Amino acid sequence: MENRSAKDSMQDLMDEYLMMLQVESGCAANTLGAYRRDLRKLGDFFQQEGLTDLQSLTKPLWVQFLGSLKTAGLSSSSIARCLAAVRGFSKHMALNQGKGALEGILKGTPKQWVQLPKLLSETEVTRLLNLAIMDHREDRRDAAMVELLYATGLRVSELVNLELAHLNLEVGFLQATGKRDKQRIVPIGDKARELVLEYLQSARPAFVKKRTSSALFLTRLGRAMSRQCFWKILKDRTIRAGITKPISPHMLRHSFATHLLDHGADLRSVQMMLGHASIATTQIYTHVEHTRLKKIHDHFFPRKQRKQVKDAGS
Repeated sequence: MENRSAKDSMQDLMDEYLMMLQVESGCAANTLGAYRRDLRKLGDFFQQEGLTDLQSLTKPLWVQFLGSLKTAGLSSSSIARCLAAVRGFSKHMALNQGKGALEGILKGTPKQWVQLPKLLSETEVTRLLNLAIMDHREDRRDAAMVELLYATGLRVSELVNLELAHLNLEVGFLQATGKRDKQRIVPIGDKARELVLEYLQSARPAFVKKRTSSALFLTRLGRAMSRQCFWKILKDRTIRAGITKPISPHMLRHSFATHLLDHGADLRSVQMMLGHASIATTQIYTHVEHTRLKKIHDHFFPRKQRKQVKDAGS
């Protein structure tokens, strides 16, 4: 591949890298959008510091960039993804400009700190799912979507992209398409099957009308549901349920995994249902369980009280 001329801007190279990810690596649109935003953060930092070339990135500047991400309030997972984008872009630059990738600079990146996922308790989930279903098509659809999301642990993008052909309500499973178009089979709980079937029979035809659509969940206009639209639905139902903590669709996915493990599910099965490529990703939920058990132990273990009494009397 021909070397790039010096006059090519870093933005041009970023755009080329993103195109490569889309065409050659088959990155999903959501992943591609996230990488684009991550690289824009790097570009903004370069502009702020007056840098024009990735090779001018020094170790102190790299640490300063990492600090700016933390100060901006990015979560640990968002920062980790941003670092992956920068590393990939560095290797792409090396390939196209004939310069070495910044291994020495990026190798010393601080390890991702563990941030336990935010969850809903089983009581909160019950309140959310047991909301009375009002007698109109939107509420029947919304109840089915929220129940199905918790019952399967799907990502919100997987939920809104479900099609009729992906359902097998008779047997009780669905086919989800995850990251990099990887497909997996996920069981559906009885209550979710009941609500989805009720939606299909009494609500979805009113959304479709005389149109045709393969999408499972539809808007009033008969179009496939968007992530943003479902996020609003979930927030509205959370308010109705009297839950005051901030909520996101991903919290139901985290809650699904944690509650399964709490009730004795094995880690490998949870990994398969979540669609994690590595079981190491699923193991974060064991940290949640360990944290809960530690709190119970600290609160109820009698030796702790005895030690305090002994210390007080010494």
